[in-house]
Amino acid sequence: MTADTVGEADIRGIDIDKLAKGFADDENIFGQYCNNSTTSARELRWYQKTSGFIDTATTDGITKSFISNTSEGTLPFVVKQTWTRQTSYVRKFFAESEMITIEDIKDSDPDIVATLVRDVMRAVDRKKDLHIYSVLVEAAEATPTVPNPTNTNFGGATADGWNDDSTGDPIGDIMEMDRAIRAQGYNPKGAVLLMNEAEAKWLMRYLIHIKGSSIPQFSSGLMDKNMITEILGHPIVVSHNYTTDSVAMIIPGVTLTYKTFMAPTGVKIEEQGIGVKIRCWEEGVCIMTDPKSAYILTDTIVG
Repeated sequence: MTADTVGEADIRGIDIDKLAKGFADDENIFGQYCNNSTTSARELRWYQKTSGFIDTATTDGITKSFISNTSEGTLPFVVKQTWTRQTSYVRKFFAESEMITIEDIKDSDPDIVATLVRDVMRAVDRKKDLHIYSVLVEAAEATPTVPNPTNTNFGGATADGWNDDSTGDPIGDIMEMDRAIRAQGYNPKGAVLLMNEAEAKWLMRYLIHIKGSSIPQFSSGLMDKNMITEILGHPIVVSHNYTTDSVAMIIPGVTLTYKTFMAPTGVKIEEQGIGVKIRCWEEGVCIMTDPKSAYILTDTIVG
């Protein structure tokens, strides 16, 4: 067993790994809305079902469905479902702190170690959070924070967006998101609205100053609560990691799946006579199994 370096006995009672896991998901929140599970392999092969209701095939001159009003005594018409095989690879989120010298350990409060563990783990967890966001909005690898919806339901905000008092209609946009998801065969009850602080600000303004003027008690009620936590049955989640000019509606535990290959881990790396470094990592990958259970609203902030 290696003896403690000078001053290291002060941090002997600090469980670095426990601290690291405790700080995970502190401010980076997208992971909690995924279907979280583990994987024992770094390469994942999975199948993505074509979303929506299946029906009889259409042909030239025949576009109606043959499922309903089938003639008596006839065989049923065949309906088909399709799947697309996908391959995903685990990502490693990895960082370490600067060296904490034995001199700093000796004459500084031991909280310096806890602070570094927290900050390093938050840096790792933030990159995981942005990875989940990137998968949700189908961003390109080169521009991971720019929404590029392709397979999800998507559309632009009404007229000039949420920051236009005269033409913007956040409520109408949210109702359209709800409708589009329901039309694909998913129940959007309890679906979460993810947005940036900017969209939350203009949504609050719309409800209080635009609609609240015609329903005074509604406006005063929002002012008393000082925040919006739910609208039209959809919880509102505000995150700085979500890029402005876009809002997403997702069904928790359905739209996204996060596969953990290695759980959040933190260790101290000792250099005898020099000091200690804090190293943290996590490995996993996010996949969007049900893109039609989500809606990406774009162009919410104009100008």
